[in-house]
Amino acid sequence: MNFDSFTFHPQINAGITAAGYVTPTPIQLRTIPPILEGKDVLGLAQTGTGKTAAFVLPMLQRLMRGPRGKLRALIVAPTRELAEQTHAAITALGRRTGIRSMTVYGGVGMQPQVKGLQAGVDIVVACPGRLIDLMGQRVANLSSIEILVLDEADQMFDMGFLPSIRRILAAVPAQRQTLLFSATMPDEIRSLATDILRNPVMVEIGDSRPVETVSHAIYPVDTDRKSDLLMALLRQADSGQVLVFTRTKHRAKRVAEQLSKAGLAATSLQGNLSQSRRQQALDGFRSGHVRVLVATDIAARGIDVSQISHVINYDLPDTAEAYTHRIGRTGRMANLGMALSLVTQEDLPMLRTIERLLRQPLERRKLAGFELETALVERPEGSQAPAAARQNQNRSSTGPRRPTANRPRAYSPTHARN
Repeated sequence: MNFDSFTFHPQINAGITAAGYVTPTPIQLRTIPPILEGKDVLGLAQTGTGKTAAFVLPMLQRLMRGPRGKLRALIVAPTRELAEQTHAAITALGRRTGIRSMTVYGGVGMQPQVKGLQAGVDIVVACPGRLIDLMGQRVANLSSIEILVLDEADQMFDMGFLPSIRRILAAVPAQRQTLLFSATMPDEIRSLATDILRNPVMVEIGDSRPVETVSHAIYPVDTDRKSDLLMALLRQADSGQVLVFTRTKHRAKRVAEQLSKAGLAATSLQGNLSQSRRQQALDGFRSGHVRVLVATDIAARGIDVSQISHVINYDLPDTAEAYTHRIGRTGRMANLGMALSLVTQEDLPMLRTIERLLRQPLERRKLAGFELETALVERPEGSQAPAAARQNQNRSSTGPRRPTANRPRAYSPTHARN
Protein backbone atom coordinates (compact mmCIF):
# COMPACT_ATOMS: atom_id res chain seq x y z
CA MET A 1 0.00 0.00 0.00
CA ASN A 2 1.21 3.52 -0.79
CA PHE A 3 0.02 7.04 -0.05
CA ASP A 4 -2.03 7.21 -3.26
CA SER A 5 -4.65 4.98 -1.63
CA PHE A 6 -5.61 7.81 0.74
CA THR A 7 -6.76 10.00 -2.20
CA PHE A 8 -5.23 13.18 -0.83
CA HIS A 9 -5.58 16.42 -2.76
CA PRO A 10 -3.07 16.54 -5.67
CA GLN A 11 -1.22 19.46 -4.06
CA ILE A 12 -0.76 17.39 -0.89
CA ASN A 13 0.37 14.39 -2.92
CA ALA A 14 3.00 16.64 -4.50
CA GLY A 15 4.36 17.42 -1.03
CA ILE A 16 4.34 13.73 -0.07
CA THR A 17 6.34 12.86 -3.18
CA ALA A 18 8.79 15.73 -2.69
CA ALA A 19 9.34 14.63 0.93
CA GLY A 20 10.26 11.14 -0.29
CA TYR A 21 7.36 9.34 1.43
CA VAL A 22 6.48 6.05 -0.28
CA THR A 23 5.01 3.47 2.09
CA PRO A 24 2.88 4.51 5.09
CA THR A 25 4.03 3.36 8.53
CA PRO A 26 1.62 1.31 10.70
CA ILE A 27 0.52 4.37 12.72
CA GLN A 28 -0.20 6.23 9.46
CA LEU A 29 -2.14 3.31 7.98
CA ARG A 30 -4.37 3.03 11.01
CA THR A 31 -4.92 6.69 11.94
CA ILE A 32 -5.15 8.57 8.64
CA PRO A 33 -8.49 7.00 7.52
CA PRO A 34 -10.45 7.79 10.72
CA ILE A 35 -8.93 11.29 10.92
CA LEU A 36 -9.99 11.93 7.32
CA GLU A 37 -13.50 10.84 8.36
CA GLY A 38 -13.51 13.52 11.07
CA LYS A 39 -13.34 11.11 14.01
CA ASP A 40 -11.50 11.74 17.26
CA VAL A 41 -8.41 9.55 17.66
CA LEU A 42 -6.39 8.35 20.63
CA GLY A 43 -3.00 7.25 19.32
CA LEU A 44 -0.52 5.31 21.42
CA ALA A 45 2.85 5.03 19.72
CA GLN A 46 6.51 5.50 20.49
CA THR A 47 8.49 8.33 18.98
CA GLY A 48 9.97 7.62 15.57
CA THR A 49 6.93 5.76 14.23
CA GLY A 50 5.75 8.47 11.83
CA LYS A 51 2.88 9.88 13.88
CA THR A 52 3.55 13.52 12.93
CA ALA A 53 2.67 12.87 9.28
CA ALA A 54 -0.23 10.73 10.50
CA PHE A 55 -2.04 13.84 11.77
CA VAL A 56 -0.46 16.53 9.56
CA LEU A 57 -1.60 15.02 6.25
CA PRO A 58 -5.31 14.70 7.15
CA MET A 59 -5.14 18.16 8.71
CA LEU A 60 -3.87 19.63 5.44
CA GLN A 61 -6.60 17.78 3.56
CA ARG A 62 -9.28 19.32 5.80
CA LEU A 63 -7.83 22.82 5.52
CA MET A 64 -7.84 22.66 1.71
CA ARG A 65 -11.57 23.28 2.07
CA GLY A 66 -12.77 26.53 3.61
CA PRO A 67 -11.24 29.96 4.23
CA ARG A 68 -7.51 30.68 4.30
CA GLY A 69 -5.63 32.88 6.74
CA LYS A 70 -7.96 31.96 9.61
CA LEU A 71 -6.69 29.95 12.57
CA ARG A 72 -8.50 26.64 12.17
CA ALA A 73 -6.01 24.07 13.45
CA LEU A 74 -3.98 23.99 16.67
CA ILE A 75 -1.21 21.55 17.60
CA VAL A 76 0.01 21.67 21.20
CA ALA A 77 3.47 20.25 21.92
CA PRO A 78 5.57 20.07 25.11
CA THR A 79 8.78 21.71 23.85
CA ARG A 80 9.96 24.27 21.35
CA GLU A 81 12.10 21.67 19.56
CA LEU A 82 9.11 19.41 18.94
CA ALA A 83 7.04 22.42 17.88
CA GLU A 84 9.68 23.40 15.31
CA GLN A 85 9.95 19.81 14.10
CA THR A 86 6.19 19.61 13.57
CA HIS A 87 6.14 22.99 11.84
CA ALA A 88 8.92 21.77 9.51
CA ALA A 89 6.82 18.71 8.62
CA ILE A 90 3.81 20.91 7.84
CA THR A 91 5.97 23.16 5.66
CA ALA A 92 7.44 20.21 3.76
CA LEU A 93 4.22 18.27 3.23
CA GLY A 94 2.12 21.35 2.55
CA ARG A 95 4.60 23.20 0.33
CA ARG A 96 2.22 23.21 -2.65
CA THR A 97 -0.98 23.94 -0.73
CA GLY A 98 -0.51 27.57 0.30
CA ILE A 99 -1.52 26.66 3.85
CA ARG A 100 0.44 28.70 6.37
CA SER A 101 1.63 27.58 9.78
CA MET A 102 3.71 29.16 12.53
CA THR A 103 5.21 28.22 15.89
CA VAL A 104 4.46 29.81 19.24
CA TYR A 105 6.73 29.19 22.24
CA GLY A 106 8.64 30.99 24.97
CA GLY A 107 12.32 31.80 25.21
CA VAL A 108 12.15 34.14 22.22
CA GLY A 109 10.60 37.56 21.62
CA MET A 110 6.82 37.67 21.62
CA GLN A 111 6.36 40.47 19.08
CA PRO A 112 7.14 38.44 15.91
CA GLN A 113 4.60 35.87 17.07
CA VAL A 114 2.03 38.59 17.69
CA LYS A 115 2.59 39.96 14.18
CA GLY A 116 2.33 36.48 12.66
CA LEU A 117 -1.00 35.82 14.34
CA GLN A 118 -2.34 39.22 13.38
CA ALA A 119 -1.31 38.69 9.74
CA GLY A 120 -3.38 35.52 9.58
CA VAL A 121 -2.33 31.89 9.73
CA ASP A 122 -4.06 28.52 9.21
CA ILE A 123 -2.17 26.32 11.69
CA VAL A 124 -0.42 27.16 14.96
CA VAL A 125 2.01 24.75 16.60
CA ALA A 126 2.32 25.95 20.18
CA CYS A 127 3.84 25.24 23.55
CA PRO A 128 1.24 25.77 26.30
CA GLY A 129 2.91 28.57 28.29
CA ARG A 130 3.40 31.11 25.50
CA LEU A 131 0.02 30.27 23.98
CA ILE A 132 -1.67 31.06 27.31
CA ASP A 133 0.22 34.38 27.39
CA LEU A 134 -0.98 35.30 23.90
CA MET A 135 -4.53 34.27 24.76
CA GLY A 136 -4.37 36.56 27.79
CA GLN A 137 -3.36 39.45 25.51
CA ARG A 138 -6.27 38.58 23.18
CA VAL A 139 -3.86 37.99 20.32
CA ALA A 140 -4.42 34.24 19.96
CA ASN A 141 -8.10 33.70 19.11
CA LEU A 142 -9.02 30.01 19.29
CA SER A 143 -12.73 30.42 18.60
CA SER A 144 -12.49 29.01 15.05
CA ILE A 145 -10.41 25.91 15.80
CA GLU A 146 -11.77 22.90 13.92
CA ILE A 147 -9.06 20.38 14.70
CA LEU A 148 -6.99 20.19 17.90
CA VAL A 149 -3.94 17.94 18.35
CA LEU A 150 -2.31 17.22 21.70
CA ASP A 151 1.06 15.67 20.88
CA GLU A 152 3.27 13.84 23.41
CA ALA A 153 0.52 14.24 25.99
CA ASP A 154 2.31 12.20 28.65
CA GLN A 155 5.34 14.47 28.44
CA MET A 156 3.15 17.56 28.79
CA PHE A 157 1.72 16.07 31.96
CA ASP A 158 5.21 15.24 33.28
CA MET A 159 6.24 18.86 32.67
CA GLY A 160 3.28 20.24 34.63
CA PHE A 161 1.30 21.57 31.66
CA LEU A 162 -2.02 19.89 32.45
CA PRO A 163 -3.63 23.04 33.98
CA SER A 164 -2.58 25.05 30.92
CA ILE A 165 -3.97 22.35 28.63
CA ARG A 166 -7.32 22.58 30.36
CA ARG A 167 -7.35 26.38 29.91
CA ILE A 168 -6.67 25.92 26.21
CA LEU A 169 -9.42 23.30 25.96
CA ALA A 170 -11.86 25.77 27.52
CA ALA A 171 -11.04 28.33 24.82
CA VAL A 172 -11.57 26.12 21.75
CA PRO A 173 -15.03 25.26 20.37
CA ALA A 174 -16.77 22.23 21.85
CA GLN A 175 -17.60 21.08 18.33
CA ARG A 176 -14.19 20.13 17.00
CA GLN A 177 -12.09 17.14 16.06
CA THR A 178 -9.57 16.19 18.74
CA LEU A 179 -6.51 13.98 18.31
CA LEU A 180 -4.44 12.91 21.31
CA PHE A 181 -1.09 11.17 20.87
CA SER A 182 1.02 9.73 23.65
CA ALA A 183 3.79 7.17 24.05
CA THR A 184 2.43 5.96 27.38
CA MET A 185 -0.97 6.06 29.08
CA PRO A 186 -0.69 7.06 32.75
CA ASP A 187 -3.95 7.48 34.66
CA GLU A 188 -3.92 11.28 34.28
CA ILE A 189 -3.74 11.07 30.49
CA ARG A 190 -6.39 8.36 30.39
CA SER A 191 -8.67 10.64 32.42
CA LEU A 192 -7.94 13.58 30.10
CA ALA A 193 -8.70 11.45 27.04
CA THR A 194 -12.02 10.38 28.56
CA ASP A 195 -12.93 14.03 29.18
CA ILE A 196 -12.08 15.51 25.80
CA LEU A 197 -12.47 12.76 23.17
CA ARG A 198 -15.84 11.80 21.70
CA ASN A 199 -16.16 8.12 20.77
CA PRO A 200 -12.50 8.02 19.79
CA VAL A 201 -10.87 5.48 17.54
CA MET A 202 -8.04 4.02 19.60
CA VAL A 203 -4.89 3.08 17.72
CA GLU A 204 -2.07 1.39 19.59
CA ILE A 205 1.18 0.57 17.83
CA GLY A 206 3.06 -1.91 19.99
CA ASP A 207 2.90 -0.85 23.63
CA SER A 208 4.89 1.35 25.97
CA ARG A 209 8.03 -0.69 25.36
CA PRO A 210 10.70 0.75 23.06
CA VAL A 211 10.58 -0.14 19.39
CA GLU A 212 11.91 -3.54 18.30
CA THR A 213 14.61 -2.02 16.11
CA VAL A 214 16.58 -1.05 19.25
CA SER A 215 19.03 -3.38 21.00
CA HIS A 216 19.71 -2.83 24.70
CA ALA A 217 22.72 -3.46 26.94
CA ILE A 218 24.08 -2.28 30.29
CA TYR A 219 27.60 -1.67 31.55
CA PRO A 220 27.98 -1.97 35.35
CA VAL A 221 30.39 0.75 36.44
CA ASP A 222 31.74 2.51 39.51
CA THR A 223 30.32 6.02 39.73
CA ASP A 224 33.70 7.75 39.52
CA ARG A 225 34.55 5.92 36.27
CA LYS A 226 31.42 6.77 34.31
CA SER A 227 33.04 9.56 32.29
CA ASP A 228 36.02 7.39 31.32
CA LEU A 229 33.72 4.52 30.32
CA LEU A 230 31.56 6.87 28.26
CA MET A 231 34.67 8.06 26.43
CA ALA A 232 35.72 4.49 25.70
CA LEU A 233 32.27 3.54 24.41
CA LEU A 234 32.15 6.57 22.13
CA ARG A 235 35.51 5.65 20.65
CA GLN A 236 34.20 2.13 20.05
CA ALA A 237 31.08 3.44 18.32
CA ASP A 238 33.08 5.11 15.59
CA SER A 239 30.17 5.66 13.18
CA GLY A 240 26.80 7.34 13.42
CA GLN A 241 25.65 10.03 15.79
CA VAL A 242 25.22 9.52 19.51
CA LEU A 243 22.74 11.03 21.94
CA VAL A 244 23.89 10.93 25.58
CA PHE A 245 21.37 11.48 28.39
CA THR A 246 22.16 12.91 31.81
CA ARG A 247 19.80 13.58 34.70
CA THR A 248 20.68 17.26 35.19
CA LYS A 249 21.48 20.19 32.94
CA HIS A 250 24.67 20.96 34.86
CA ARG A 251 25.95 17.44 34.27
CA ALA A 252 25.02 17.64 30.58
CA LYS A 253 27.17 20.75 30.24
CA ARG A 254 30.07 19.22 32.19
CA VAL A 255 30.06 15.93 30.26
CA ALA A 256 29.93 17.72 26.89
CA GLU A 257 32.88 19.90 27.91
CA GLN A 258 34.87 16.81 28.94
CA LEU A 259 34.17 15.14 25.61
CA SER A 260 35.14 18.26 23.67
CA LYS A 261 38.42 18.55 25.56
CA ALA A 262 39.13 14.92 24.63
CA GLY A 263 38.83 15.79 20.95
CA LEU A 264 35.28 14.59 20.26
CA ALA A 265 32.81 16.77 18.35
CA ALA A 266 30.34 17.19 21.20
CA THR A 267 27.96 19.78 22.56
CA SER A 268 25.16 19.96 25.12
CA LEU A 269 21.45 20.74 24.91
CA GLN A 270 20.08 21.89 28.24
CA GLY A 271 17.81 24.45 29.82
CA ASN A 272 20.40 27.13 30.54
CA LEU A 273 21.05 27.76 26.85
CA SER A 274 19.45 30.67 24.99
CA GLN A 275 17.14 29.76 22.13
CA SER A 276 19.80 30.72 19.56
CA ARG A 277 22.38 28.49 21.30
CA ARG A 278 19.88 25.63 21.50
CA GLN A 279 19.13 25.98 17.80
CA GLN A 280 22.84 26.10 17.01
CA ALA A 281 23.40 22.86 18.94
CA LEU A 282 20.49 21.14 17.20
CA ASP A 283 21.53 22.33 13.75
CA GLY A 284 25.07 21.09 14.33
CA PHE A 285 23.79 17.69 15.41
CA ARG A 286 21.31 17.36 12.55
CA SER A 287 23.95 18.35 9.97
CA GLY A 288 26.48 15.87 11.37
CA HIS A 289 29.05 18.51 12.30
CA VAL A 290 28.39 17.58 15.95
CA ARG A 291 28.63 13.83 16.51
CA VAL A 292 27.73 13.64 20.21
CA LEU A 293 24.86 15.57 21.77
CA VAL A 294 24.58 15.45 25.57
CA ALA A 295 21.08 16.35 26.73
CA THR A 296 18.55 16.18 29.53
CA ASP A 297 15.16 14.52 29.03
CA ILE A 298 13.24 17.76 28.60
CA ALA A 299 15.81 19.38 26.32
CA ALA A 300 15.84 16.35 24.01
CA ARG A 301 12.13 16.43 23.19
CA GLY A 302 11.60 17.07 19.51
CA ILE A 303 14.99 15.82 18.33
CA ASP A 304 14.31 14.02 15.06
CA VAL A 305 17.60 12.80 13.60
CA SER A 306 17.28 9.48 11.79
CA GLN A 307 21.06 8.88 11.81
CA ILE A 308 21.30 8.46 15.60
CA SER A 309 23.02 5.09 15.94
CA HIS A 310 23.38 5.03 19.73
CA VAL A 311 21.58 6.38 22.76
CA ILE A 312 23.74 6.21 25.87
CA ASN A 313 22.25 6.68 29.32
CA TYR A 314 25.07 8.28 31.28
CA ASP A 315 22.48 8.44 34.07
CA LEU A 316 19.47 6.17 34.17
CA PRO A 317 16.22 8.15 34.07
CA ASP A 318 13.88 8.57 37.04
CA THR A 319 11.08 6.49 35.48
CA ALA A 320 10.83 3.52 33.14
CA GLU A 321 8.57 5.56 30.87
CA ALA A 322 11.34 8.14 30.48
CA TYR A 323 13.59 5.29 29.33
CA THR A 324 11.06 4.61 26.58
CA HIS A 325 11.20 8.23 25.43
CA ARG A 326 14.99 8.33 25.49
CA ILE A 327 15.42 5.11 23.55
CA GLY A 328 12.86 6.23 20.97
CA ARG A 329 15.50 8.63 19.64
CA THR A 330 17.35 5.74 17.95
CA GLY A 331 16.08 2.87 15.82
CA ARG A 332 13.74 5.27 14.03
CA MET A 333 11.80 4.58 10.86
CA ALA A 334 13.02 0.95 10.73
CA ASN A 335 16.69 1.87 11.18
CA LEU A 336 18.65 -0.21 13.69
CA GLY A 337 19.77 1.42 16.93
CA MET A 338 21.67 0.60 20.11
CA ALA A 339 20.76 1.70 23.64
CA LEU A 340 23.55 1.50 26.21
CA SER A 341 23.19 2.32 29.91
CA LEU A 342 25.88 2.95 32.51
CA VAL A 343 24.59 1.29 35.68
CA THR A 344 25.90 1.96 39.19
CA GLN A 345 24.96 0.40 42.52
CA GLU A 346 22.23 2.94 43.21
CA ASP A 347 20.64 2.33 39.80
CA LEU A 348 19.64 -1.30 40.46
CA PRO A 349 16.02 -0.65 41.56
CA MET A 350 15.34 1.48 38.47
CA LEU A 351 17.10 -1.05 36.25
CA ARG A 352 14.77 -3.79 37.44
CA THR A 353 11.76 -1.52 36.81
CA ILE A 354 12.95 -0.90 33.25
CA GLU A 355 13.46 -4.63 32.70
CA ARG A 356 9.92 -5.31 33.90
CA LEU A 357 8.65 -2.78 31.38
CA LEU A 358 10.66 -4.43 28.62
CA ARG A 359 9.59 -7.87 29.87
CA GLN A 360 13.12 -9.11 29.44
CA PRO A 361 16.52 -8.71 31.10
CA LEU A 362 19.01 -6.33 29.55
CA GLU A 363 22.23 -7.80 28.24
CA ARG A 364 25.08 -7.24 30.68
CA ARG A 365 28.41 -6.27 29.11
CA LYS A 366 31.90 -5.54 30.35
CA LEU A 367 34.61 -3.42 28.79
CA ALA A 368 38.23 -4.35 29.48
CA GLY A 369 39.76 -2.04 32.05
CA PHE A 370 36.40 -1.04 33.58
CA GLU A 371 35.62 -4.12 35.64
CA LEU A 372 33.95 -3.37 38.97
CA GLU A 373 36.00 -3.59 42.14
CA THR A 374 32.88 -4.90 43.92
CA ALA A 375 29.94 -6.64 42.24
CA LEU A 376 26.64 -4.79 42.19
CA VAL A 377 24.55 -6.15 45.05
CA GLU A 378 20.87 -5.62 45.78
CA ARG A 379 20.39 -5.00 49.48
CA PRO A 380 17.41 -5.08 51.85
CA GLU A 381 16.01 -1.89 53.31
CA GLY A 382 18.26 -0.31 55.91
CA SER A 383 21.31 -2.50 55.30
CA GLN A 384 24.75 -1.07 54.71
CA ALA A 385 26.42 -1.20 51.31
CA PRO A 386 29.88 -2.73 50.93
CA ALA A 387 32.61 -0.16 51.58
CA ALA A 388 33.49 0.31 47.90
CA ALA A 389 29.84 0.77 46.97
CA ARG A 390 29.35 3.31 49.79
CA GLN A 391 32.30 5.30 48.53
CA ASN A 392 30.86 5.30 45.03
CA GLN A 393 27.49 6.45 46.32
CA ASN A 394 29.07 9.25 48.29
CA ARG A 395 30.81 10.45 45.14
CA SER A 396 27.53 10.47 43.18
CA SER A 397 25.98 13.92 42.88
CA THR A 398 22.51 12.41 42.58
CA GLY A 399 22.62 10.33 45.77
CA PRO A 400 21.60 6.69 46.14
CA ARG A 401 18.12 5.44 45.39
CA ARG A 402 16.58 3.14 47.97
CA PRO A 403 16.78 -0.49 46.86
CA THR A 404 13.61 -2.53 46.80
CA ALA A 405 14.87 -6.12 46.87
CA ASN A 406 14.03 -8.21 49.94
CA ARG A 407 17.40 -9.92 50.33
CA PRO A 408 20.98 -9.23 49.25
CA ARG A 409 22.27 -10.87 46.11
CA ALA A 410 24.72 -10.20 43.33
CA TYR A 411 23.03 -8.65 40.33
CA SER A 412 22.16 -10.91 37.42
CA PRO A 413 19.98 -9.92 34.44
CA THR A 414 17.88 -13.05 34.96
CA HIS A 415 16.58 -11.55 38.22
CA ALA A 416 14.42 -9.24 36.12
CA ARG A 417 12.08 -12.13 35.44
CA ASN A 418 11.29 -12.61 39.16
